[in-house]
Amino acid sequence: MAKKVLTVDDDPAIVTITETIIEEAGYIPLTAENGEEGMNKVREEKPDLVLLDVLMPKQSGIKMYRELKRDKTLKKIPVIIHSGIAKRTFLRSQEALTEFGDESVPAPEAYLEKPVEPEEIAETIKSLLG
Repeated sequence: MAKKVLTVDDDPAIVTITETIIEEAGYIPLTAENGEEGMNKVREEKPDLVLLDVLMPKQSGIKMYRELKRDKTLKKIPVIIHSGIAKRTFLRSQEALTEFGDESVPAPEAYLEKPVEPEEIAETIKSLLG
């Protein structure tokens, strides 16, 4: 059975592109527009990997990432952060939240800064899912 990859991004063009990349790589694409919808999809669909944007309305990718990595039943799902935010900025935000008393979370399994070539997205997904 093909593995499922959930793309969580508020940009319809990015969602369309990543859906195509995921399908061409032999995986089943799932989508969500924000972190809140993304967490609902994770709980319903149990994807094998999450491709997650950081800045989105309603619930940010930062909040979704922390929620996912603190959930005992979901934390092993690999996450690729796919964002226009620099990796060091994202990691600093995680450190700052921890300093203010929030639980620490591990770094994402991969980080891709937009814009990213489709081949790099496909290769990163394949390297994490096999």
